[in-house]
Amino acid sequence: MEVTLLGTGAPAGLPSPGCSCAACACAVGEDARAATALLVDGTLLLDLTPGAAFAAARAGRSLGGVRQVLLSHPHDGPAVEVPAGLPQPARVPDGRELALLTGHRVRAVAMDAGGTGYAVTGPEGQGLLYLPPGGAPAGLENGSAESYDMVLLDVVGRPDALARLRAVGSVGPATDVLAVHLDHDVPPGAELRRRLATAGARAVPDGTTLTVGVYEDVPDVPRRTLVLGGARSGKSVEAERRLESFPDVLYVATGGIRGGDTEWAARVALHRERRPGSWRTTETCDLVPLLAQDGPALLVDCLSLWLTDAMDSVGAWDDTEWASGGEKALRERVRELTDAVRATRRTVVAVSNEVGSGIVPATASGRRYRDELGRLNAAFAGECEQVVLVVAGQAVVLR
Repeated sequence: MEVTLLGTGAPAGLPSPGCSCAACACAVGEDARAATALLVDGTLLLDLTPGAAFAAARAGRSLGGVRQVLLSHPHDGPAVEVPAGLPQPARVPDGRELALLTGHRVRAVAMDAGGTGYAVTGPEGQGLLYLPPGGAPAGLENGSAESYDMVLLDVVGRPDALARLRAVGSVGPATDVLAVHLDHDVPPGAELRRRLATAGARAVPDGTTLTVGVYEDVPDVPRRTLVLGGARSGKSVEAERRLESFPDVLYVATGGIRGGDTEWAARVALHRERRPGSWRTTETCDLVPLLAQDGPALLVDCLSLWLTDAMDSVGAWDDTEWASGGEKALRERVRELTDAVRATRRTVVAVSNEVGSGIVPATASGRRYRDELGRLNAAFAGECEQVVLVVAGQAVVLR
């Protein structure tokens, strides 16, 4: 089964008409996207958009063989003209299944928002799922959900939809996840590709034809990632974004609760509000046992506070204790942690502060902390498949 993406953008397209944002200004060439529409095996058209016939011609395809046109969402704006010879577009009631003469089967999938999703099974059994903009499947149950070779959805706008599909097994490691309905939520080009790859998804230019079931281009999600950055750099947002399309994330808060500190309480509340409701939280610095267990992905925020706790426990702030065994004890704690990261089978995203480029601390204990955090970051990074530095909200991949 072949799918030609006649468009991959939001309903208004990218760039959005009249918008002067940086993302729209950069949306030129392959990064310019018409409203999303799919042509399946030249016979099924999912979403009729303005200029569909010209888009098909540019992709080397024709709409002459289309026998069914299905709409996933209402079209805002001027009425779309139906090209001559094309059947009238329709929307299928949720749960209803169509059997086409070409051997394709199409089932309408209920959404939690407006619109209709379509699960398409080809004559040879390959399956794809196409979801409307801003929608996620409703009523999914583990064990009864269908698995798909290709899924096309609004990854940027609804990462939780991808998380739901992964939770029930509809999306697996070999599923080709394609981002469509792309708007100016993230910059186009390399930054869009980077963000999508962290979710195991990708974007392709308009006019691309793909074979369903061919998964060689599915991006590998890094299993261990270290996200570095200065204060308020956006490092925690970057770390959270990397896991928001995965189910059952365990958020490991190493800062604990500081009674009476209202500013700290406000910081904790802000972090909690950003997290998906399905995530669980544990407050601990005992990371080694968590890394040794099997389980959902871990988001550790942050290693800087873990180090503070470790230095407290070995008396690192006192020069005498540091010289008489504290330094050696801290090195052992760090080695145990990095050994656990090396051996873990879980997906791990850890956050840490990058303090080595700032002002030299005025006190010996401050300089000691700075030096030990630099050593910890380097040791932890050595066990990670990917290391990212966040500066002014922009992520730079170091590895």
